[in-house]
Amino acid sequence: MAAKFNWYSVTAVGSDAPYDNPKITGETIDPIGSGSIAGLITDETEQQLEGVNVALSGQMSMSYETDATGTYSFGGLIEGYDYSVTPSLDNNHLNGVSTFDLVLISKHILGVKPLDSPYKLIAADVNNSSSITTLDLIQLRKLILSVDTKFSNNTSWRFVSRDYAFANAANPWNEQFPEVVNVNNLPTSELIRDFVAIKVGDVNGNARANALMGTDTRNTAGTLELSVADAELMTGEEYTIDITAADIASVEGYQFTLTYDRSSVELVDIVYGVAQQDNFGVFADQGAITTSWNGDATSEDVLFSLVLRAQRDVELSQTLGVSSRLTTAEAYDRTGEVLDVALNFGAGVITGAGFEVYQNQPNPFKDQTLISFSLPEASSAMIKISDINGRVLKVINGDYAKGYNELRLDKGDLPAGVLTYTVETKEDAATKKMISVK
Repeated sequence: MAAKFNWYSVTAVGSDAPYDNPKITGETIDPIGSGSIAGLITDETEQQLEGVNVALSGQMSMSYETDATGTYSFGGLIEGYDYSVTPSLDNNHLNGVSTFDLVLISKHILGVKPLDSPYKLIAADVNNSSSITTLDLIQLRKLILSVDTKFSNNTSWRFVSRDYAFANAANPWNEQFPEVVNVNNLPTSELIRDFVAIKVGDVNGNARANALMGTDTRNTAGTLELSVADAELMTGEEYTIDITAADIASVEGYQFTLTYDRSSVELVDIVYGVAQQDNFGVFADQGAITTSWNGDATSEDVLFSLVLRAQRDVELSQTLGVSSRLTTAEAYDRTGEVLDVALNFGAGVITGAGFEVYQNQPNPFKDQTLISFSLPEASSAMIKISDINGRVLKVINGDYAKGYNELRLDKGDLPAGVLTYTVETKEDAATKKMISVK
């Protein structure tokens, strides 16, 4: 994505008349000064952050949007005056956030394994209270479950001047850390001011920062099988279905979307077991239940039970499934490795996340959007972007992992309006609509 900069009304030195420039993007104008402020915005692991709106205020006002290199630059500034630089980015709150972050934050709260940097501590302070408590876990889990779509009292990303040295790295809130860089008496030479970007909620640092990072093709170390006794359901009858896992003691947590065929069964209730009310989101209109849990359990424990009423005669294994539709299906073993999640109905009937294409997020989108899909096996796939008349506008080919995959689509030269995206493999294909806006 090309960098964008905007100029607004400023006042030249020694003049009472405003220097009026219309808002412009990508054009060249005659500078009225020889000063400049530039910098680089990266996360703690040095990944450049794309899409940051960097605002300059003071004697002159401008804004700049970083591209995949994470850089910004303001030129033609009047020397000898004061300026402030403020970065901001508040979209895609779920980027990099998973139940594994809940595992790590829980360990920090319990003192088992404290988070080891001030930036991770700031990321864990989800509710922006200058502390890390179970309230942060509650709010973060709601986001994972798709109950919430954004943080209620925080932005998706926060920024700290890279030059800032925390007085107490174990307590970054000991004093107010600078999220704005103030420049006094701007010199003639170029001034460099860098920022560290912090993805709120992401304490293991796997948020995608820019399009150059490519697609997310997750490699898994195995599968957590959830045991469900298959049964013949009879029309009008109610059934209580227990969900257990023989290997649950070997994992620290899991998350997934449990889907059910609304034409076959009606969800009457969820009976809590190891997983409690806060571990679920119910989307009855979509035939989906999201769940996120972390903690300790044994193979004898019932994780939870579903109370279902049959709408027609059907086998249970034909109506229940695991998906990444709303909450990505994955589990985490005791070493931090990611596992797939599948349902084991016995008698050799095991179903995991099959081929599925999910709705892009955000939708509508202006600059970028996330396209995600699940594959039953690792394979090559083609993602095709077309206009409403079927004319192909963009084709992306790649090799993708079994299970959940995602790619970030840069709008680039795509037109505004209704578009379609198709994910196609040798065996499957699915198309969804999306809306591009100016």
